[in-house]
Amino acid sequence: MAMFLLKSTYTIDGIKGLTTDGGTKRVEVVRKMIEGAGGRMESMYFGFGADDTYVVCDLPDHKTAAALAIDIRAAGGVDTRVTPILTADEIDEATRERLEYQPPGR
Repeated sequence: MAMFLLKSTYTIDGIKGLTTDGGTKRVEVVRKMIEGAGGRMESMYFGFGADDTYVVCDLPDHKTAAALAIDIRAAGGVDTRVTPILTADEIDEATRERLEYQPPGR
């Protein structure tokens, strides 16, 4: 499984739906969708800045993450962006890997 951050911004219609449904229902809808895709939702929060929702979840792979983003955006109501995220342990492992890279101009 891989971890992802889903950041979403509601459209006008999405905000209207949120005021009808409330936050708790939206959390359950998102949880059900993620679990239906074989994943697990770690957390979902609402904000009032550049983004309206933040979801941290485990998904089977990048293809599944892309499918979720496509389906969510196609349904309307929210504009969703998906960012792969890594744990500190994963970064530690990455820093121990030595790959060869030649910078431009050298």
